[in-house]
Amino acid sequence: MDLERIDNLPTDTISGFRVRPGKPLPFGVSSVPGGLNFSVYTSAGTSCTLVLFSRSEEAPLGEIRVPDHYRIGDVYSIVVYDLDYEDVEYGFRIDGPYNPEEGHRFNSENVLMDPYARVLSGREEWGVEPDWSKQYQYRSRVAFDDFDWEGDSPLEINDADLVIYEMHVRSFTKSETSGVKFKGTYAGITEKIPYLKALGVNAVELMPVFEFDEFENSRIHPDTGERLFNYWGYSTVAFFAPKAGFAASGKFGMQVDEFKQLVKELHKAGIEVILDVVFNHTAEGNERGPSISFKGLDNKIYYMLTPEGYYFNFSGTGNTLNCNNPIVRNLVLDCLRYWASEYHIDGFRFDLASILGRDPWGAPLSNPPLLESLAFDPILSSCKLIAEAWDAGGLYQVGTFPAFGRWSEWNGKYRDTARKYLKGDEGQVGEMAQRVQGSPDLYQSNGRSPATSINFITCHDGFTLADLVSFNHKHNEANGENNCDGGDDNESWNCGAEGWTDDLGIRNLRTKQSMNALSMLMTSRGTPMLLMGDEFGRSQHGNNNAYCIDSPISWVDWTLLESNRTLYSFTQALIHFRHKHPCLRVNSFVHGGSHSLPSCSFHGTTPWQVNWSADSRQLAWLMTCNREDQEIMDAVYVATNMAHYATWFDLPQIPAEYSWQLCFNTGDSQSPYLDTPITFNEHGILVGERSVVIFQVSPRET
Repeated sequence: MDLERIDNLPTDTISGFRVRPGKPLPFGVSSVPGGLNFSVYTSAGTSCTLVLFSRSEEAPLGEIRVPDHYRIGDVYSIVVYDLDYEDVEYGFRIDGPYNPEEGHRFNSENVLMDPYARVLSGREEWGVEPDWSKQYQYRSRVAFDDFDWEGDSPLEINDADLVIYEMHVRSFTKSETSGVKFKGTYAGITEKIPYLKALGVNAVELMPVFEFDEFENSRIHPDTGERLFNYWGYSTVAFFAPKAGFAASGKFGMQVDEFKQLVKELHKAGIEVILDVVFNHTAEGNERGPSISFKGLDNKIYYMLTPEGYYFNFSGTGNTLNCNNPIVRNLVLDCLRYWASEYHIDGFRFDLASILGRDPWGAPLSNPPLLESLAFDPILSSCKLIAEAWDAGGLYQVGTFPAFGRWSEWNGKYRDTARKYLKGDEGQVGEMAQRVQGSPDLYQSNGRSPATSINFITCHDGFTLADLVSFNHKHNEANGENNCDGGDDNESWNCGAEGWTDDLGIRNLRTKQSMNALSMLMTSRGTPMLLMGDEFGRSQHGNNNAYCIDSPISWVDWTLLESNRTLYSFTQALIHFRHKHPCLRVNSFVHGGSHSLPSCSFHGTTPWQVNWSADSRQLAWLMTCNREDQEIMDAVYVATNMAHYATWFDLPQIPAEYSWQLCFNTGDSQSPYLDTPITFNEHGILVGERSVVIFQVSPRET
């Protein structure tokens, strides 16, 4: 006869629900035979009530006070039977002391979101204003991990072989010009995968997709009447849940499957997925902010507090997560493990990552436990870990970020140097030489490699590439802050006119400067990162901080793909050129080179002789290696002239069995790149004013 499992049966009935003691791990909600296991941590809370809702119903379906004997240590857990998994929403009421001076902000009147919630409801459709009278704005839901991955797994592309494309999910396809059916969504990106593959990028870095509230600090522009949003999403509400408002199917609760489908299709195209993650703060703000989850569960544990109970603000947004507390550290680890295992994510870029290395009182740690745990975690062992190695509290760690042999860094020094050199500033040749070879001055002495450096000239934060060469000053009036927000240290140059102009000479110079920037980026060792739309001149009309703008200012205008076709084709050719040449992707500072030529060498107008003086604006570099499994040399020579006059460069001598082939010349407005490189029989080349030329070697025909 069949034996009934006694340990799967309810032992109590509370508020009409059949229940039994739960399992304290894992935190959050998980399925057990016949029911759901709910588990939540609170060290100082004195009681826990599970609040159950039917979807979209305001009044609770029921409230279950978790018996004290169901508590193990600091964890309340309970199994509830006979729930409709697809219909149920839930939250917690936690009672305890309200004493902000001591760090406690418990209030049993609040229904709190589960910090481990895998799905959230309440913001299912982007931009639909919520009912602010509802007490429980962000409702935890149950996720179903039943997606068919069809054998997919993370791609594990070598760091040095990556070309990263940073994008905002909504901005990428929201414009009517995108030509996709599901505009501004994960599905919209899926429709654009053939474009990304043709461009040649092999990783996309998605700006925040963890559930956030676009209406956080939302306001109306005082002059235009336009609704301003929390558009970028650097203010997390739920770390385990994908943003429903970014899903075409979000209103049906299918955002999990839609996002997983995007990852799967990108992987099929050979493109990795890197997530921009924000663990330095949450959407709860400071003492005046809402109590969504962490504040009401265990404020003193989750946040860095002053002795008076106020919030340290190293993030610039009101609060700072106490990431090196073991509880918070485990939450971060659990979150990233979940995204790596359940969503097959290939890597993570950590916003304001220096915060993650501060102790509970804000001092930098020499060996931060969280950073070490992430570096050596067995589930994350093949994930890229990329640090934005600074924070809003003044801690700048580019080159000194605690890497544990695993962390890469957004190289802000590469960005700054490349911008200065591009516009012809004095004293940049020596600095540029360091950046081009992977910044050995930052990374070699501590045993790190060139691919530690994520090289970029533009990113979401600041000017686009088109704006970098079109504006001397920021123009952020659309943000409604009287142009006071955003940085003033843009290192930009408008090429002769502020903003748009009909002057053909200025417009051509801007295109050439864009090509120059991209040429230097794609021929530098390290890992290049391109901002969405830079490949065809996307502009934000001079706005260098469009964090709140949900309008064509932020959206990619796909008509530019045709009107700036030459720039697009040039960028596409550059990316494919980089993939073709292993010498540009050498990931060692002590590589031996090829055929008696160094792995990386620098030259001036005369080979092997560089003018390092402050007034020099010419620099060339030669990179070499042997091609895999053969003795054939691979070599690329790049000559850059950022002066306002043309300059003759003699070409370095190469072995007699090879010849130089010209591939790119930004000074040639008619043919800046050559589909078929031409063999160059001259001993030198006149490099035009503010121009870059790129050569490759080719074996001579015998």
